[in-house]
Amino acid sequence: QFKINGNDALADSLSSVGGTLPHFLQEPEDAYIIKNNPIKLRCRATPALQIFFKCNGEWVHQNQHTSQEYMDQNTGLKIREVTINVTRQQVEDFHGPEDYWCLCVAWSHLGTSKSRKATVRIAYLRKNFEQDPQGKEVPIKGMIVLHCRPPEGVPMAEVEWLKNEELVGSFEDDNIDTRADHNLIINEARLSDSGNYTCLASNVVAKRRSATATVVVFVNGGWSLWTEWSPCSVNCGRGVQKRSRTCTNPAPLNGGAFCEGMSVQKITCSALCPVDGVWEEWSEWTMCSAQCERQRWRECNSPPPRLRGKMCEGEGQSTENCTGGLCTQNGKLMHDVKPQSLENSIDVALYSGLAAGVIAVVVLIVAITLYRKSQSEYGVDVIDSSALAGGFQSFNFKTTRQGNPLLLNSSMQPDITVGQTFSSPICFQDSIDKELFDPLPDKVKVQSSFMVSLGVADRAEYHVKAHQETLPANLHPKYSTVEGKKTTMIAPNGIHTLRKTQFKTSAVFGHLGGRLVIPNAGVSLLVPHGAIADDTSWEMYMLINQEESSAQSEERCEILLGPEITYGPPGLNLSYPVAMTIAHCAEVSAENWNIKLKRQTKDNKWEEIMSVDDESTSCYCLMDSHSCHLLLDQPGCYALVGEPITDAAIKRLRIAVFGSVEASSIDYSLRVHCVDDTPHAFQRVVTAETSRGGQLLEEPKMLFFKGNCLSLQVSIQDIPQFLWSIKPFTTCQEFSFTQVWYSNQQPVHCAFSLQRHSTSTTQLSCKISVRQVKGHEQILQVYTTVGESEKETVPFFMQADCTVTSQTGAKAFKIPLSIRQRICTTFDTANTKGKDWQLLAQKLHIQRNLSYFTKQKSPSAVILSLWEARHQDSGDLDSLASALEEIGKIHCKSLPQSPDDKETDFTF
Repeated sequence: QFKINGNDALADSLSSVGGTLPHFLQEPEDAYIIKNNPIKLRCRATPALQIFFKCNGEWVHQNQHTSQEYMDQNTGLKIREVTINVTRQQVEDFHGPEDYWCLCVAWSHLGTSKSRKATVRIAYLRKNFEQDPQGKEVPIKGMIVLHCRPPEGVPMAEVEWLKNEELVGSFEDDNIDTRADHNLIINEARLSDSGNYTCLASNVVAKRRSATATVVVFVNGGWSLWTEWSPCSVNCGRGVQKRSRTCTNPAPLNGGAFCEGMSVQKITCSALCPVDGVWEEWSEWTMCSAQCERQRWRECNSPPPRLRGKMCEGEGQSTENCTGGLCTQNGKLMHDVKPQSLENSIDVALYSGLAAGVIAVVVLIVAITLYRKSQSEYGVDVIDSSALAGGFQSFNFKTTRQGNPLLLNSSMQPDITVGQTFSSPICFQDSIDKELFDPLPDKVKVQSSFMVSLGVADRAEYHVKAHQETLPANLHPKYSTVEGKKTTMIAPNGIHTLRKTQFKTSAVFGHLGGRLVIPNAGVSLLVPHGAIADDTSWEMYMLINQEESSAQSEERCEILLGPEITYGPPGLNLSYPVAMTIAHCAEVSAENWNIKLKRQTKDNKWEEIMSVDDESTSCYCLMDSHSCHLLLDQPGCYALVGEPITDAAIKRLRIAVFGSVEASSIDYSLRVHCVDDTPHAFQRVVTAETSRGGQLLEEPKMLFFKGNCLSLQVSIQDIPQFLWSIKPFTTCQEFSFTQVWYSNQQPVHCAFSLQRHSTSTTQLSCKISVRQVKGHEQILQVYTTVGESEKETVPFFMQADCTVTSQTGAKAFKIPLSIRQRICTTFDTANTKGKDWQLLAQKLHIQRNLSYFTKQKSPSAVILSLWEARHQDSGDLDSLASALEEIGKIHCKSLPQSPDDKETDFTF
């Protein structure tokens, strides 16, 4: 009841309830209780007859309210203000799914209004940092990253950095960034950045200091330019010249490394000595003159005087009487002329004979050269692979190491007469599969960038720097190069070609849909429920193409990231897209890779239909770490192609070592395979090794191979030299970058041929190192028992369901059909509550290229098909159930609850 006194009071009352609901001028704010101090929550509203607080769904008692009413001088409206106190004890005693909260409810004649919810939390800051910064020694211009994770606290602590007890800010220095997840980043280290750094965390309760991290920026020494060479140390003869340099460009600082190399260089020099002149031989006498004299000459040029040398002593011309005093005054005698003519004839005959001999020798040399050149054109076509050399290191044999850490029980000798089971299951479908791949030949074409020099068998010395083998010619009918000559690779007799048998699976599908799987290949095809019309069935197939691919372009450095897949039949008409999964070998990064999806046209050319990072409505591509999931509308042949953008693009390789006893019981062969890290690529290796009787000696490992044009090296180490021997210069073998980068077309492997000194030697232990130059390295530890039983073919892996290639109907799907239909019904229709398929896609981590789903008949059904493809191996519905549960919680919080408003829940 309101008592009205006078006209003024009536006017004020009417203006206070002027036909509007209460309007809040101040709503309660979120607050933190510091230590034991209570906090005040305040509300102001106009027009308002009463204001009460409601905390955690319950009304606060009237006695706990402090209320006052006053007139706003500017508007002339009456304003009501109410405050309450909230204590630490009240917050601690509250136990609910949410934080302690309060809101205001204001009344007027026309109704009520509610304020925002204000949460009240107890503030704290723990003492210990979750991660303290660590000291570093960084070269100048290197990057400095100091990590700091502040203590847990409410509210979350803010982080500042101190350098030598002074604040460090990124606003004053562009080279420093302190905004990245509390970390301190210095892009290019300077000498002035050396110091003691401390992470300072603070909130409304307290401040905490981390342990101090000492950063030292050092400078490695650098050589100055060489001085000019000094004069020769002697004036005549053999002497020495010197030049020097100093480690001052720059000088080492703060513990930086001193310059490597010599500070002084010496070379020998020869100071030219004076050369005295020496007479040459006398010339022939001239004919007797009319004065009965003859003459001869000589010159001082054998050698001539040089460098202030002395001239020849004596005369350069000699004259004598040519008749012994019998000469008359009329002239020379006839008998003096005849002997001279005879002497000239003898000289002509002598010179003619010498010329004929020289010509004969030249012709003989030319003939021999042409013959040897014609013989060398044949090259070294077919040689024993073990005869090739790779002398990158001295072969220094070590004894077997005891206690191999890679084995379950290093003290026990492994039994390799039974199959070993590793973490990556793979198996054979049946005995026919063993003919899909040919055995690796003993003699193969050598492809090497190094010179091969082979002599006669009984005196040959091998000077080969690399030994490289390829898979058999029937796998890839390409050419190999030996010393620049193109020759056809030779294959052994009796080998079946791969093109006769392809990896293929097929099944008949109807309206219920199903799944096709190629065992041990990482390839599957999901045909969703409802994709095929009622009363219709299709015989669908999927196969892996074994032909040489033209989808990749070596000019653009493009490579196949997985096998080429064809599905059909052509003319297939589906209501929903199929979901195809293809395993790939790329370390996915948008910064380093441009990954594309290509499709083969009718004229056998390849067209790019989308880039993974682009928006497209024709198909959808979702890249996981090891698989690519595609939503496709049209049957055809598809390939996933990667183009490296930077040198940091990484292709994963799977490294495996196999061994087998050769024809001679004392010879043992170790074969190292480097293939793309996909199940299909490794299955090819397993099949080929099985046909050869090989044994897997160590669990395959992964190698990260960068697209930086650096080669791959494979070496064998720690061979027991008293028990085993290996041919000299074959301990290290190298593959060019191109061979490894495009190994999808021609997988790479190498072999090491060992020989035991005695047949009683049954143990072999060694290490295989596989590394990219200046890159990642993997070590394969070999510890095996060598015996005749190894010649038996033993499966490498066992897998129970390896023969399952197709599933139809409900058993092919993880999500029950009834639940799938309820999800589609709920999320396909947009409603005012915001629960539509876009929210479903977001919770299932599908956040890009949503325009593709917009054009679909049932976007939710297509999203669930993509989820099925991603989770076909795990068979775990928890992720989907969690997403639906989270969506339900979001709407329970955001929507008002009333008896007439109930949400549909999903229960798995």
